[in-house]
This record gives sequence, C-alpha cells and structure tokens, in this order.
Amino acid sequence: MSTGLEISSLSVGPMDNNAYLLRCRANGDAVLVDAANDAGRLLRFIEPGGIRAVVTTHRHADHWMALQEVVDATGAQSLAHPADAPEIPVVTAHLNEGDTLHVGDCSLSVIHLVGHTPGSIALYYPEEGGHLFTGDALFPGGPGRTTNPADFKSLMDDLEEKIFGVYSDETVIYPGHGKDSTLGTERPSIPEWRARGW
Repeated sequence: MSTGLEISSLSVGPMDNNAYLLRCRANGDAVLVDAANDAGRLLRFIEPGGIRAVVTTHRHADHWMALQEVVDATGAQSLAHPADAPEIPVVTAHLNEGDTLHVGDCSLSVIHLVGHTPGSIALYYPEEGGHLFTGDALFPGGPGRTTNPADFKSLMDDLEEKIFGVYSDETVIYPGHGKDSTLGTERPSIPEWRARGW
C-alpha cells in the first residue's frame, strides 16, 4: 500500500478560498484545512472517506463560513489556535506552537505565526520535499495583510525565523487563497517585502 499524505484542494466561496483535504494513504484518516465556504461542495469533496478533524488556520470569517455545517455533518473535531478560537464558531480542541497534528501515520508540525491575526497557524508536512499550509500568513508575493507596523514586523519576524530560516527551498507553499509556490521562489523577495512594509 502506498504511504504518505494525499493532498487535494478545492477553491470555494466569493473570495476563492482554498480548502485542503489531507488524507493518509495508508489508512484513509483525513483532516480538512479551512472549511471556508460552500458546505455542500466541501462535503462532496471529502466523501466518501469522511474526515476526523477540521483545522481553521485563523479567525477571519472567510476561512470558517462552512465550519459549523461541516462539523455537524461529519462529527469532526474542530481545531484552532487558542488566540483565535473565541472568534471561530465551534472549536473543540486547540493547536499550539510545536504541537503535532497526526493524520493517520503522517505527522504535521503546528507553527504559530503572529501578525495577520494573533492566532494564525501554519502546518508543515516534511515528506516529499516538504509541504507548508500557510493560511493567510504567507502568499506567493508576500506576507498576509497586517494593519499596523508592529503586526507587520511580528509576522515578518516569525516568517523569517520559523519558516524561511528552517525549511528548504523545495518546500511547497499552499496558501489560503491563490496558487501554490515554493519557499525558494519567494525567498529572494524578503528584503523587498521588508522595505515596502506589507
């Protein structure tokens, strides 16, 4: 039987949010990243194998509009960082910096990135060159939106220390909106992001 993590994506809602289905090839265990919108399409997307949990990357409503309906239909756990959990409709357990999210026999590291929101998280899967699910903390072309210089500095510091300073250029970035990229593609632009302040 093949091993590793099967990664599928679906763009939903008026803001073209990416929802990611992570399924262990060995035993079929699955987690959905961001039940963003259009519960009907998401439920068809995750069938027939179902899901065990939904991870919400951060508290902005466009990333959890379908969460309650998906959790009600599947009985899945709802996971988020405690700093953002109060503004997410249903959270049954917390994910903190350094935690490990198990999807079958696959393990993803939880990374806390402060700035876009206080409780934004990314998930890193180390196999096959590396896979990084960044929510709205990192996109092709720069960091996620921040509303003041302190939040921008916090996000950039976290991205440089916890992401670019740790993971290889081959690591694929799966953002909350838009197309995939790699850390190697984005890394040369870090000084430009710092200089422009967004």
